Amino acid sequence: MTPHLQKLIDKLQFLPGVGPKTAMRMAMNMLKDKDLTNELGHTIVEAVAAINHCEQCRNFSEGPKCSICSDNTRDHNIICVIETPSDLMSVEESMCFTGRYYVLMGRISPIDGIGPEDIGIPQLIEQCATQHITEVILATNSTVEGEVTAQYITNQLKPLKIPCSRIGYGMPIGGELEYLDGNTVKQALLSRKNWANTH
Repeated sequence: MTPHLQKLIDKLQFLPGVGPKTAMRMAMNMLKDKDLTNELGHTIVEAVAAINHCEQCRNFSEGPKCSICSDNTRDHNIICVIETPSDLMSVEESMCFTGRYYVLMGRISPIDGIGPEDIGIPQLIEQCATQHITEVILATNSTVEGEVTAQYITNQLKPLKIPCSRIGYGMPIGGELEYLDGNTVKQALLSRKNWANTH
């Protein structure tokens, strides 16, 4: 194990889900094809230099505004608040939301020292106060931190009297009750809808 190889393996472990063995396999493959690896390195450097954050929604963008915030066909009066750009992609894949987004790039987590200011909540509230926003959809994840974040935003929006809604949680399509945990079943019951009105 050369010093540079060890350093490469150590750096690769910063990637999510990459442990020592996976990092070693990745490093070995990189050294097999140096031309491809050099091309990968240049691509990473170029991407880091070119990609910033949208000035309106905080999503990744190569210009002042991302393609969604620049799209005049979308309903800019409805904001869907999400935690990460990956969550945005998931919502977009559903093809059922035509409003715009606000990407927190995280969630409130006092244990990790992450507060509302660190994830741009004051800017979100300012947008809601100064723009004609008719609804805020809270689509943070169903975790303790995600729920805390959603509740905090709700409390901040109360003085503005802007309607807030929370995405539903519960049974996945194709799921069976006997295999679900208690909290999932609880959320499914609490989020139930009138069957006659939806079919």
